[in-house]
Amino acid sequence: MEIIISITLCLTTLLALLLLKSILKRTTTTKLNLPPSPWRLPVIGNLHQLSLNTHRSLRSLSLQYGPLMLLHFGRTPVLIVSSADVAHDILKTYDVICANRPKTKVIDKILKGGRDVAFAPYGEYWRQIKSISIQNLLSNKMVRSYEKIREEEIKLMIEKMEKASCSSPPSPDMFLAGTATTLSFLAWAMTELMRHPKAMKKLQEEIRSSSPQDLFVTEKEAEKMNYLQAVIKEALRLRPPAPLLVPRVLSEDVTLKGYNIPAGTQVIINAWAIQRDTTTWGIDAEEFRPERHLDSNLDFQGQDFKFIPFGSGKRICPGIGFTSALIGVTLANILKRFNWRMDVEPQRVQHDLTEATGLVIFRKFPLIATPSPA
Repeated sequence: MEIIISITLCLTTLLALLLLKSILKRTTTTKLNLPPSPWRLPVIGNLHQLSLNTHRSLRSLSLQYGPLMLLHFGRTPVLIVSSADVAHDILKTYDVICANRPKTKVIDKILKGGRDVAFAPYGEYWRQIKSISIQNLLSNKMVRSYEKIREEEIKLMIEKMEKASCSSPPSPDMFLAGTATTLSFLAWAMTELMRHPKAMKKLQEEIRSSSPQDLFVTEKEAEKMNYLQAVIKEALRLRPPAPLLVPRVLSEDVTLKGYNIPAGTQVIINAWAIQRDTTTWGIDAEEFRPERHLDSNLDFQGQDFKFIPFGSGKRICPGIGFTSALIGVTLANILKRFNWRMDVEPQRVQHDLTEATGLVIFRKFPLIATPSPA
């Protein structure tokens, strides 16, 4: 009998302590000045409010709750950043505190606990593999050393296009969805140029007049073409291949815009929303207009937080130099050698802009375009 009483007292005490802990935790939480949040459901949190195109649904929520809002993906608190000034605080003021990556079962299984540059935890291992990657692969010197290889691959692609364009009738040279941000960029850039024939004509005139001697446009020539660089910037602004930057996680408590953000909170920066913000880009922020970059020193190297397609701070994409070199010379050459036509009925144009689902955003329906010799 005494044993039963003792067990009962122990269980009662334990339950009381757990209840007290829960009450104290709720009391402490309510004292925090947290960012605004949409209502959420038990267990799943705010997951039911997300669509397949997460960057779009997050932007819609941010228009209601502000550029800094707190969501819950299941039990995990996630801070959503949708404005340039808040991104500045995260990526510069609190860069070191917010330089870590969240741990997930997917990363553990696929990337062996995050052993790559993108998802490795912030620390000595990440610093070493980043240094090795840059020194042996991604430095400006190394990127330049691969120029001939890129040139050979682009020429092979052009040869295939020439064979297709000489067919009778001409065969359509599909820009298919692949697995790289470069392919995503090229598909969307060509999409926007074909939707805006004046911009296409202006760009082709610049390319053909700036590089008239040889059939092949070199990387150095492409770098000096002002309108080409403006088109690249505008395509990256309007159609960033990875609209949600790789998530971060706070290693310490921070105060952000007057709100208390506890350690362990994940942070997602919606670059897609930031780069379409009408308060910084104007009322035509949704329009493809390369001219907006011609009289601007703005670039995408991560120093201006209203334009961050590759991120910023310590965890900026280390392949930014490699990608920049490749997309410019590729776009220049396919536009110099060919004129392009898209056989799509007017009513299907908007339908063909539908986005696929994924970390890297491709067209849901492949861009089918017909080349003809220039």
